[in-house]
Amino acid sequence: MVPNGWERKPLEKVAEIKTGVAKGKKGLKDPIEVPYLRVANVQDGHIDLSEVKTIQIERHQLERYSLQVGDVLMTEGGDFDKLGRGDVWQGQIVPCLNQNHVFAVRPNKQVLLPYFLAALSGSNYGKTYFLSCAKRSTNLASINSTQLKEFPVLLPPLPEQRKIAKILSTWDRSIATTKKLIDASKQQKKALMQQLLTGNKRLIDPETGKAFEGKWENTHLSNIASIKKGKALSAKNLVAGSYPVIAGGKSSPYSHVDFTHENVITVSASGAYAGYVSYHPYKIWASDCSVVTAKPANYLGFIFQWLQLNQIRIYSMQSGGAQPHIYPKDLEVMKLRVPKIEEQQKIASVLTAADKEIELLEAKLVLFKQEKKALMQQLLTGKRRVKVAETEAA
Repeated sequence: MVPNGWERKPLEKVAEIKTGVAKGKKGLKDPIEVPYLRVANVQDGHIDLSEVKTIQIERHQLERYSLQVGDVLMTEGGDFDKLGRGDVWQGQIVPCLNQNHVFAVRPNKQVLLPYFLAALSGSNYGKTYFLSCAKRSTNLASINSTQLKEFPVLLPPLPEQRKIAKILSTWDRSIATTKKLIDASKQQKKALMQQLLTGNKRLIDPETGKAFEGKWENTHLSNIASIKKGKALSAKNLVAGSYPVIAGGKSSPYSHVDFTHENVITVSASGAYAGYVSYHPYKIWASDCSVVTAKPANYLGFIFQWLQLNQIRIYSMQSGGAQPHIYPKDLEVMKLRVPKIEEQQKIASVLTAADKEIELLEAKLVLFKQEKKALMQQLLTGKRRVKVAETEAA
């Protein structure tokens, strides 16, 4: 049911749908090389320009394929989450084209605003339509230009469209700001890890009020940590509702009660997650992974942070072909420098505080996205109407 004062029309009645340029054309007579956008560039709610490739086309085709400010970019498909996703092109690169797997939708701005269309297509309303008519295969889906042209666009009056877009853009700015804060916090923590876990920066000893002193010991991981192989699962030791199983970096809600660990580090032993480091403050059953615990006079939190700092190095230790693996013996020989346990604890506390700050920001980001999604569902379908002042309606 269309809300009072709104209309519903096929997209082709209120916008021009432009297909993109196809790759691989040969024998061009007067070629020019131009930047173009791929599916990877068109994300859900933003355009990613971190890597923009170029393509050759005939010179006379440049105007035909060039994007214009206000074009709404939508993807043909791929994974289900890619179906119809997109955002408004703001002319960040001139000239710039779109690949044939990316549609450029040019709204008639007398009846349809680009940012309203982008929000509508990315909402539950839009995604439900695209999934309902998409051609599907295993984990993949795609739409064609005909289906896109038939997309039933909800059309509030322009002032209402403008107000809705403005409200949603406020949430977008909050989401973007939080993402930047998360990225900045991660970079700061990484720099802090490099300084603290190598001894380049010494923290203040709370006992003396001065920086920690004393040389760090050169050693191997096996001298400060016990590293054992997890116990394989079988049908007889699976009990529903006991402790989660950590196997290959993933968690399952089944475990036997008797063979569990608490407050341990796991390093996944095989498969796509081989080498993935994680910490578990709760009871788990460790299966396809190495279980790391601290030896006396050493602190587990310090060991975990050091392993995280060396995550890429651990991944590089994978051996085997189609099923890569990492075993306890691979980890035991890793070299490192360690301070006394008091300094280990202080370093771990500082880095753990940084982790918690990042976790809070990530939780905030999830909340913002959920709130925006719920608001989109209300505003873009007319279930909740915005108030438009007379000056805005004029």
